[in-house]
Amino acid sequence: MTISIQIHCGTSNRGTSTGRIPRSLLIQAVETIAEDYGWDDGQISIAIVDDPEIHRVNRQFLNHDYPTDVISFDTTESEEFLEGEIVVSIDTARRVAEEHGWNPNHELLLYIVHGMLHIIGLRDKSPKDIRAMREAERFYMEKLVGDSHVGG
Repeated sequence: MTISIQIHCGTSNRGTSTGRIPRSLLIQAVETIAEDYGWDDGQISIAIVDDPEIHRVNRQFLNHDYPTDVISFDTTESEEFLEGEIVVSIDTARRVAEEHGWNPNHELLLYIVHGMLHIIGLRDKSPKDIRAMREAERFYMEKLVGDSHVGG
């Protein structure tokens, strides 16, 4: 498999980082989903940022004036090479995990899984699409960390 994965951690005065989540797990998530959906060549960029930065991205690219958990961009231009960007908020992951008693690293991983599922073509607009997305999220979280009880 030749999926190139770049992970960028944004900075803030709080020192945003991946925390304790191994980079190898983020890479495994992207590679596993890409492979399962038939992609063996591509480039995916992951940006782990704080709430102010994801708010800026959300406003600039989607015209939504609020922070969110994950934004993904499918930039694939051919059927042979998967391309995309995933932007996730570590602040949101920590906050949501604390509110629900979940592992914050698993919550962040869930955002990566969700973004990657969007890049490979899953949607979550209709009730049927939402069910399929949640089922795929649970499947991959169980496969990656043995925990499918995070997220909505």
